[in-house]
Parts: sequence; structure tokens; C-alpha cells
Amino acid sequence: MIPIFQFAFGAAAALVFMRQRRAYRRALRLGAATLETLLNAIDANDEDTGRHVRRVAQYALELADAAGLSEHEKRCVERVSLFHDIGKIHEALFDILHDQTKLTPEAWKAVRTHPKRGAEVLDPLCAFYPDLYVGVLSHHERWDGTGYPRGTKGLRIPQCARIVSIADAFDAITHSRLYSRARSLRAAREALLAGRGTQFDPDLVDLFLSPLVQEAVAGIRIAPGGRGKKLNRRGDRVQSAPDLIFRWRPAKAARRSPRRQPRTAS
Repeated sequence: MIPIFQFAFGAAAALVFMRQRRAYRRALRLGAATLETLLNAIDANDEDTGRHVRRVAQYALELADAAGLSEHEKRCVERVSLFHDIGKIHEALFDILHDQTKLTPEAWKAVRTHPKRGAEVLDPLCAFYPDLYVGVLSHHERWDGTGYPRGTKGLRIPQCARIVSIADAFDAITHSRLYSRARSLRAAREALLAGRGTQFDPDLVDLFLSPLVQEAVAGIRIAPGGRGKKLNRRGDRVQSAPDLIFRWRPAKAARRSPRRQPRTAS
């Protein structure tokens, strides 16, 4: 027979555990809600940037999946992809990035501050997403160490940032910006090959340019009006914006909402 004090101690410990677990889940929902709010702010502030980061997330997830990353690692890649340009919505950069003239050296110097600005915006969320700060900070580092802002080299660059760097460059080449015109998929592939081993992780470039990944990438189509559509391999149209794993509302709450499709928070 279990002594009564042992039973009471066990019950109290279980109660404490349940309370801590509930508090942890509430904290995760708070962090996820903050990310969703920030993503909505990107969309509201600059639709072009909003569409860009969503496309980059798709390309990056295709590459991450081909690289055999775990679900946790893919979620890190997704978050870094979606927020890698959040530093560009800073007041000091908005006019520069929306100027239709070619960027001056001074303007480029200002634009190069966006990884650090973005990482600083996301720093308070490091308790929930420890890889987010360094991933955003590092997405313009180069394999040969000549990138910015820290000049990190090779495998010292976080893997999520190395993946996002390739996806970001691919999208920047294949979609028009105010200061540059879109080029072909062939031109984008040639640019990635030219940067293989200097700007980009050579193994990840090879994987991104592999037939399997390129087939998936070629199937992504973005509609002019927003988040767009994607053609899957069967030819069916599906949402091109990645399903956000960090959605903060539980599935039951989402089902009650007439404005959104049900999604499960993690």
C-alpha cells in the first residue's frame, strides 16, 4: 500500500507538471501569434515583399525536403524564409527599396543593413525560436566568407540560412523588382552555378538544381493579386503560400472561425 504522503507528493507533482505544460503551450501560442502578426505586417506594409518571402519559403522548403531535413529543421527553414526580409520594412529603407532608379552605392550600403535590422526585430522571440535570429542575420553571408554582416564562412553559416540564400537569389532573379527586371529560369540556374562554392553552399546548389527539385520549383506559380496558386504534379491548383505551421489558434478555434480554413497550431 502506498503511504499517503507519497500519494500526495505524486499528485502535487503531477499538478505542477500539468500547470507547467499548460503555461508552456500558452507561451508557444503567444510566440506563434506574434509571428503571424509580423507576417501580416509584412503583407500590409509591402505586398511585393510579402509575395517574395512566401515564394522563397516554398523554394526553401522544397530544397530542405530534398536535403532530408527533419520536420523541426524544416520549420526553422520556413520561419527564416518568411522573415528574412523583415528588416526591409524599416522606415530608413522603405523609400530606397521603392525607388525605381538604380540603387546608388550609398543606397546599397543602407540596404545591406536589413539582415541586422531584421534580426533585432526578431530577437525578443529567441526564447521560442532560437534559430530565427541567427538565420535571418546570416541569410546574406557567403560560402567564401565575403558576405555580410559578419563575414561568416562555409559550414559556420547556419544551414537554414544557406538554404534560404539560394531560394532568395533564385526568386530575386526570376521576379521583377523596381530596380531590376526578371530574368529566365535558365539565367537563374546559370547564376546559381556561377556562385557555387563562392556565394552558395556547393552541395545545396547541386541539390537545388537537381531534376526533382527543379520539377517542383517549376510548378510554383504566383498569381498577380496576392499569395497565388501552385500547380502540383497532378495539375491540381493548390495554395502556393506555405501552410504556416506556427499558426497560433488551435484547430477547434480555427474551425469556429468563418474567415479562415482550419489549421493546427504547434
